[in-house]
Amino acid sequence: MSGYRISRRTPESTVGLIGFGALVVVLATLPWWDSDGSLQTPLVAILYYLALAQMWNLLAGFAGLVSIGQQMFVGIGVYGLLQMAEVGGVDPYVAIPLAGLLAAGLSIPVAAFAFRLRGGYFAIGTWVVAEVMRLLTTESNDFRGGDVRALTRESLGGYSLETRTNSVYWLALALAVGGTAIVVLVLRSRLGLALRAARDNEGGARSLGVSIGRAQLITWVVVAFWTGCTGAVILLHTTSTTAGSAFSVTRWTALVIFMVVIGGVGSTTGPIIGVLVYWIIDEQLGDADAWRFIILGGIAAVMATVAPKGVYGLLQQWRPLQFFPVRRRLAGGPSTNTPPQAAEPEVVVEEGQ
Repeated sequence: MSGYRISRRTPESTVGLIGFGALVVVLATLPWWDSDGSLQTPLVAILYYLALAQMWNLLAGFAGLVSIGQQMFVGIGVYGLLQMAEVGGVDPYVAIPLAGLLAAGLSIPVAAFAFRLRGGYFAIGTWVVAEVMRLLTTESNDFRGGDVRALTRESLGGYSLETRTNSVYWLALALAVGGTAIVVLVLRSRLGLALRAARDNEGGARSLGVSIGRAQLITWVVVAFWTGCTGAVILLHTTSTTAGSAFSVTRWTALVIFMVVIGGVGSTTGPIIGVLVYWIIDEQLGDADAWRFIILGGIAAVMATVAPKGVYGLLQQWRPLQFFPVRRRLAGGPSTNTPPQAAEPEVVVEEGQ
């Protein structure tokens, strides 16, 4: 094997990283050149939806944990920040990571129950737990989830409206970029190898000594933390909530699943494509109310049947592209003395997307 090397980088991934970095820089400077907020306002929702989509895709697409209860972590983040800012007097921006830690902490006992279930039972089990949390929040005298609760000026820390608007936008951008980076870093690590091995062949992974439970639990807690932080930022964006909206399965799980399915489950680029497709469709159907969800559901059903790998899968059929350097490739030749014309071609030894 002398002369061989493992490589992740391709010309396409280099261009993809440069393009992604340039886009992040442009988006980061948006508040300074989008004076009327015509782009900034809708982008906040798109960015925190991208964060949620990347986290759900990490669970379902790579860890094989198809959850339909992710709204529980959004709700924990929402009410965690609300209680800390309103009751505890904690600065709302300090409360964001604390709300994420609260969601991560509560995810561990949830995992003790949910991880005993498999397949569809796991999906239904996570939804049941989320519904229990919604009901407890609604009936609690402390949380008063049945009432509309809003952050007051004092709980918002006395920051000006412009400061709050810009900071929420930058936080949403950080969550979206950070969520994408987490997925890429996980896939480049031993944890990512363990997750995909367990997803593709659990019995074979166990026989090779892969600690499946440990890998899935780490992923579950990381996803809970990031989703909880996203929920806290959502509250700062909207400033008011009820238990029904904070724990909404339609808004925080069904729509997220739609985005990932449309873009491509199990790919780092799929959620980005899916969020953009949803944004375009939502702009066209914004006034359609209930019909909007019917049309979105119909599109998702058709895509799942005709193109189960989503738009990204269709692009791969046209031309295999890797926008992020996560695939491991065996490159080089058997010897440094091998003439260039005799060198063996690059071979993909592992599919990372």
